[in-house]
Amino acid sequence: MKFRHDSAHPSRREILVELHASLDRRYRPEDVADLVLQALDGRLTRRERVVLERAAKHALRRRGGFSSMSTDYARPVGGARQVAAATRLFGRSVEVDPDDPESLLEFAAAMGREMKWTPERTDFLADRLNRDAREAAGLDVTKREYNRRFRVLRRLAAKASTIVAEHDKRRLLMVGVTGFGADIELERFAADVDAACFVAYYTARRKLRREFSLSGRENPFDEIASMLLDRCGAGGDWWMIAQVRTTPDVLERLTERERGRLLGQWSAVMRHSAELLRDRWNPHTERATMVVRRGDDSTTWNNLAVAYNAARAGWLACLASLNALDLLDVACPGKAMRLMAADLVSWHGESGGGVDPNTAVWAALPLPWEVLDGSAACARADVEAACRTAKLDPERSGWTVPAPGRGVAVFRPTPELVHGVSVADPVWAALLRRAGAFSGKHVKPEMIDDVRHGLASGVVVSDLPVRDHDR
Repeated sequence: MKFRHDSAHPSRREILVELHASLDRRYRPEDVADLVLQALDGRLTRRERVVLERAAKHALRRRGGFSSMSTDYARPVGGARQVAAATRLFGRSVEVDPDDPESLLEFAAAMGREMKWTPERTDFLADRLNRDAREAAGLDVTKREYNRRFRVLRRLAAKASTIVAEHDKRRLLMVGVTGFGADIELERFAADVDAACFVAYYTARRKLRREFSLSGRENPFDEIASMLLDRCGAGGDWWMIAQVRTTPDVLERLTERERGRLLGQWSAVMRHSAELLRDRWNPHTERATMVVRRGDDSTTWNNLAVAYNAARAGWLACLASLNALDLLDVACPGKAMRLMAADLVSWHGESGGGVDPNTAVWAALPLPWEVLDGSAACARADVEAACRTAKLDPERSGWTVPAPGRGVAVFRPTPELVHGVSVADPVWAALLRRAGAFSGKHVKPEMIDDVRHGLASGVVVSDLPVRDHDR
């Protein structure tokens, strides 16, 4: 992790720029708390400083340590390789930004102009020029050379489409874990220091990785987030805060117009993520257990499910704030369940927990995208009936109203995780990750002895089942 602390006393503006950058990345809450302390220097009460120190004292900058966990979410791989191949093949260079899909398409069109190639005509069988057409176009190249150029242009166009899709998936992932925090502009963020510090810290807490456990996900609203929110007074930028925390105490500070606007934002994300879930749904999946099957892209599915559920929760919260929950009497799309690893489902069963009862509700209802596109009917009464059968309260479980608040959590230092497994030492964590331990795949043969030694020495502190090849 690189913080901008080149000078002995960075300016408040520099710190706010760093905090703003963290919205689109995955900084540990401890490191964000350390930045917040500096951003609010001279403005904190003694109690507020003590509360912040509970997290900031664990910052990597202070300890001179490191973490094996990435400080960012995966970003789309650009088209630099395809651009280099086209430049070599055509023997000329055109200015291009290989990470920008529009720039890639413009580059491909410029390269293919003399071939009468456009990004809309990429079919290898239907869109290539025959010999007469090549001669008419003045192309003095062999058929083999022409085909090579056509293929490289097709790859450029395909790469541009892939980058667009990957950017879309990453944005939905960010919405799922932070709301619309990553979309906040720097100038608005820096204009309200108190609100900015809350947004940065709270989103860092929301981005904590899931631990492989039976106790569920940790509440992101901890004592530090509570204190920072309390600092945001009546004149604070509550619209910016609402981008990351759509709860009654925040929504009540917005105008009715702002609540309607936020409702529209969440509705758009809910529908878009539902469409992408539909495209990736495996009809052979057992809905009653949601155990991942061979060949499933569980990472993409789960990220989209997180985005959909976050959008659905935000949509419900906005409906409630506008006294419009009666709309659910007509159509009430359900939640989307994550795909689960078979060993985690088995562990739940061995521990007497069984499958999450929410999964039974999901299995009993029409698929969410079918409700949203009108091809299936599902009203609030249907959801309530499914919840009763699963012995769930439809309101307390967040199926028909916004889920109730979970109070304020006590801050806990971020554990060093390898695929959800807590490891006591970051060096060992890096080694176990390289070996493929706890990934659901076989451990690299050349590193089996290292993994066995690590497990025997007690560096893994999670209580969990271990596959035979991880022993």
